[in-house]
Amino acid sequence: MTISDRAPVLVGVGTATQRLDDPTEAKEAVALMAEALAVAADDAGAGGLIDRLDQVRATKGLWSYTDPARWVADAVGATQARSYLADVGIPQTAVMGDAAASIASGSADVVAVVGGEAKYRGLRASITGIDAPDTDQGGAEPDDFVTPHGTIISQAEIDLRLVMATHHYAMIENARRFADGQTIEDHRDTVAGLWARFAQIAAANPDAWFRDGLDAAAIATPDDGNRMLAWPYTKWHNSQWNVDQAAALIFCSAGTARALGISPDRWVFPWAAAESNHMVPVSERPELHRSPGFAHAGRAVGGHTGIAPAEADHVDLYSCFPIAVRTQALELGLDLGRDLTVTGGMTWAGGPLNNYVIQAAAKLAQVLRADPGSTGLLTSISGMITKQGTSVWSTEPPAKPFANIDVTDAVAAELQPKPYRTGDNEQAEVVSYTVIWGREGPERAVAIGEFPDGARTLLVSAAPAVMAAVVAGEFCGRSVIAGADGSFTPTD
Repeated sequence: MTISDRAPVLVGVGTATQRLDDPTEAKEAVALMAEALAVAADDAGAGGLIDRLDQVRATKGLWSYTDPARWVADAVGATQARSYLADVGIPQTAVMGDAAASIASGSADVVAVVGGEAKYRGLRASITGIDAPDTDQGGAEPDDFVTPHGTIISQAEIDLRLVMATHHYAMIENARRFADGQTIEDHRDTVAGLWARFAQIAAANPDAWFRDGLDAAAIATPDDGNRMLAWPYTKWHNSQWNVDQAAALIFCSAGTARALGISPDRWVFPWAAAESNHMVPVSERPELHRSPGFAHAGRAVGGHTGIAPAEADHVDLYSCFPIAVRTQALELGLDLGRDLTVTGGMTWAGGPLNNYVIQAAAKLAQVLRADPGSTGLLTSISGMITKQGTSVWSTEPPAKPFANIDVTDAVAAELQPKPYRTGDNEQAEVVSYTVIWGREGPERAVAIGEFPDGARTLLVSAAPAVMAAVVAGEFCGRSVIAGADGSFTPTD
């Protein structure tokens, strides 16, 4: 097959990890990104890539840098490269897909994508009382700054302090259990078993942050080292972001790869990417446990590549929480019994904010190189399964030119939000719920209610008897009285 000179190809991947107890000895996040980019350039096996970088793309993290890509570019000697920053809320599939599309169109020829965190360094600084500041860039601005449009969390959710991802994903998880007709015990074992399999994969991944391989019982059982966060999720159901990890990818055109003498055994082709940016807050979704965006994105990449998501040889699903994996598997037609990660996932391999997919892409590229001709499926999520992204990759060139597909309009036509209003001491049915824990125990029960007219409402109770009751048995589908003050009382 003749490969077009403009075909985008991933030629270099690199990661950087540190775990140092003395924060003064640890690199800050931008330095880890620069290290990963240098590793990616070496991974390509040919000189000249850094000198030809048109753009360095960085994804926003938990740090305060204003132009991290410029810092990274200067650190590796790519002073000619434009800097780019994608704000939180821009799916990482979009950052990579747009990079590949710019190469295919000829507007760029060599593009690096980087991301990273040094949250463990910050944690150690806090624990030890040792100052370990980040570089102050003095308000420098990137050449290109991309921000999301729309709202991930509704004002009603913000007003009720439902701002942590754990709270939202726990409610989606409980809605899925009810939709599946599972008992609480069977559901607990299903979720813990899935996460234990992810832990086993991480145990075999030398780049994983946690390699202890916890079993299902340890994951499911709350204790001092595994406290409950939002029922039914314990600490070990959650993405772990206190990590010092960075990753980098270098894309270029096939023509440039040939000109630089990059061996074809380093080449990994992006075949297609698809994303939806239609945003509906969790409390207003008609079915909390479904995600039409993933169904549309999966069909889009499958239709273009001829490879349905379930037919991919290797898979890494975005894995911030178990329900994220379970929802994607449902919409993409993937068997939960197969391996659904190549890294071990965001609890075990590490979940640096807004960067995990870059980490996963680096690992997936290594897996595909070791299995020439195989295909890989990579997904991303932004928000509370709010935005969805899928991409297909292979060491084989695609039968069709790379496609960067936007399915937002199709998803918007299907997924219309429920109206929202407050109650007036009237009856509502519980759509989903959770109990939010603090370090001293349960603090408040939160429920999403639906009135007979179809409108949704958010309700809360801090009554110990109510909190105990809602975790004692299935509370979805129960009838409550929605008070005018936003409280709720079970009717039975």
